[in-house]
Amino acid sequence: MSADRAAGPRVVIVGAGIVGCSLADELTARGWTDVTVLDQGPLPAPGGSTSHAPGLVFRTSPSKTLTAFAAYTVEKFNALEVDGLPCFNAVGGLELATTPERWADLHRKAGLAASWGVRAELVGPARCKELWPLIDETLVHGGLYTPEDGLARAVPACRAQMERARARGARFLGRHTVTGIEKDGGRVTGVVTDRGTFPADHVVSAAGFWGPVIGRMAGVDIPLLPLAHQYVKTAPLPELAGLNDPRAEASRPILRHQDRDLYFREHTDRIGIGSYAHRPLPVDPFTVPAYDDAEDMPSSYPFTEEDFAPSWEDCGQLLPALKGAEIAEGFNGVFSFTPDGMPVLGESRTLRGFWLAEAVWVTHSAGAARAVAEWMVDGRPSLDPHECELTRFEDAQRSPAYVAERGAQQFVEVYDVIHPLQPLDRPRPLRVSPFHVRQQELGAVFLEGGGWERPHWYEANASLADGFQGHVRDAWAARHWSPVAAAEARATRERVALYDMTPLRRLEVTGPGALAFLQRMTSNNLAKKPGAVTYTLLLDEAGGIRSDLTVARLAPDRFQVGANSPADLDWLLRHAPDDVHLRDITSGTCCIGVWGPLARALVQPLTRDDFSHEAFGYFRAKETYMGHVPVTAMRLSYVGELGWELYTTADLGLRLWDTLWEAGRAHGVIAAGRSAFNSLRLEKGYRAWGHDMTTEHNPYEAGVGFAVRMDKGDFVGRSALEKLSQPTQQELGRPARKLTALLLDDPAAVVLGKEPVYVDGAPSGYVTSASYGYTLGRCVAYAWLPPLETGTGVHIEYFGEKVPATVAEEPLFDPEMTRIRR
Repeated sequence: MSADRAAGPRVVIVGAGIVGCSLADELTARGWTDVTVLDQGPLPAPGGSTSHAPGLVFRTSPSKTLTAFAAYTVEKFNALEVDGLPCFNAVGGLELATTPERWADLHRKAGLAASWGVRAELVGPARCKELWPLIDETLVHGGLYTPEDGLARAVPACRAQMERARARGARFLGRHTVTGIEKDGGRVTGVVTDRGTFPADHVVSAAGFWGPVIGRMAGVDIPLLPLAHQYVKTAPLPELAGLNDPRAEASRPILRHQDRDLYFREHTDRIGIGSYAHRPLPVDPFTVPAYDDAEDMPSSYPFTEEDFAPSWEDCGQLLPALKGAEIAEGFNGVFSFTPDGMPVLGESRTLRGFWLAEAVWVTHSAGAARAVAEWMVDGRPSLDPHECELTRFEDAQRSPAYVAERGAQQFVEVYDVIHPLQPLDRPRPLRVSPFHVRQQELGAVFLEGGGWERPHWYEANASLADGFQGHVRDAWAARHWSPVAAAEARATRERVALYDMTPLRRLEVTGPGALAFLQRMTSNNLAKKPGAVTYTLLLDEAGGIRSDLTVARLAPDRFQVGANSPADLDWLLRHAPDDVHLRDITSGTCCIGVWGPLARALVQPLTRDDFSHEAFGYFRAKETYMGHVPVTAMRLSYVGELGWELYTTADLGLRLWDTLWEAGRAHGVIAAGRSAFNSLRLEKGYRAWGHDMTTEHNPYEAGVGFAVRMDKGDFVGRSALEKLSQPTQQELGRPARKLTALLLDDPAAVVLGKEPVYVDGAPSGYVTSASYGYTLGRCVAYAWLPPLETGTGVHIEYFGEKVPATVAEEPLFDPEMTRIRR
């Protein structure tokens, strides 16, 4: 360690591309100046993806986090200059629609832009032609114009950030090939290169498509697939002669022709064209040549003309000037894809101090680097990172075969119109509950999440849906939906239904320190007698909601925790003392939710224990038997009806299902899916972590302040929440935002989530979760908005249409909780 402690810990960043340079700049700006950046190639263009990147920055994404990353990248690069030129050229972006489906999708994307604060405009064919005179506007239905998008000059941006970081003390060393990662006692201690060893307290892999190579040295799995992507430049075009300043290169917007998987940008008097239309071209990162052995650069593979030929025909159709043009040069450039198309960020728990900043494109580079720098220096990013955290993948999603198959599919679908519920096709089925065979017999329609096959409705219930056939949806809202879901929701409200809750994550926490540990890590008071179940929150140090949990105390030193994602287990393991043992029991167990007014009539004859309300109250747990099956029964309901969650081991799951099904026949039992489940939970106002609330929100504004007990002693996030509850803060007025329940005014209208919400004509928030409330006869939407009085009228933009909605009082259904507590 440097003698100057003010320099902060020793940091070694592997990779001097746009992410590594951005991270060095962000770290040194925060006072961590003992930073060394290593790369195997020469600087400032060492031969990775950055060195060949065309630099397109379109900010709008279905992911709020990615949009924020891109927005910061634009802001930062706009302020950087090299040789008198800014590192960002705000030429704008223009996405064209040549099909009705794409034109509808651009209306949806315009809504996303409004939700996330990106200026965007839907324009007609004439305006598209004005913005890009070379197009054949007769093919175009319209376009989405985003005037502040543009071109990042990636290598100059690297140079600019290198200079700033060097001025603060960082060093950048090219021609240093990393050959090993040193570690001791579960912590990283240094980086070995062919030119010496560099001691380190923190090592960041920002190696791009070489990430798996560095990860293997560290013993850390990096689920990333390098793929080659075709890019060509035309010969000079007379139509562009004299149009552009050679230094700026471009003046017209980046053009995307996503119906043919193409994009275009100007290179002075030539046009650059990128294509995703070809077959996936995976690259083994362990066989990529060294810089000096590569024909051009390591990230540039030989151009395969046969793969580009169909795209060249499509180019000539859209841009007739290209019909007589020639391709002057082309290459297949390598960059990174993950199974879900998102970056991989964060610190490894198994090797402390080893960080990942991988699968980050130029578009999101500065924003992702800022998030990682905040994480390292402050302990948390200011933006919610859960979609990007390395811990998000299940073990079943980490196999090389899975990463290869899903990564390739992400490439194929990069420009496709993707419905928010649309699952990838392969590999499926991967994870199934013990009830899967019965669900297939009932005609379950499965979607997928976390590798699990999840029934969304059952065709066996189609005859029950006759009364709901009049509920007509538009084509988009009708995808991955059926009126059968309405019948299943009604049957749950009127009789009883079985729900497969197996995919919900279950953790077992045991040991003499289990209670003290969970008290310290969560917000509610868990110091209750065995048999108690408690809803509580995992907070970070700033009071943001990392997750919400359901904790059952089954014995003095044994707890079962219902959690959300692998990140919850990772977070708890990072903080667990030696006298606490944590174990993920999800795969070895299963769960059936038995819910509805006849739930007690179904389960009581199957057990000798008293399941009356007096003997088995709400939020209580009991270990018992259902017929021959040992179960842990919890009196919980996520749908707002009487019932229990019944847990058993996976080997007995099918027997439990059959036992409940046979007993339920007399009561009209049905199997119900997640589509009905989501409708019922929104009617009841139950939050879904990751959708309705994240680390960017505190419990009070999210409406879950009841799960905070400030009088129980210290816990993670308590000091931050104390500041929120100070009288001086209360005197400042109401919070700036609130998770708000909305009911759409039109009984036939539906929204799906992430749409912008307009208050007094101005975009003021966005929808988090939405579903039709079949009991209420209205679509329910939850949205982050400024505090509004009940009854206030707002509008939700859905495919360009302003749909009226009204702020409603929570909970919308059964506010007295009489149906659950009976």
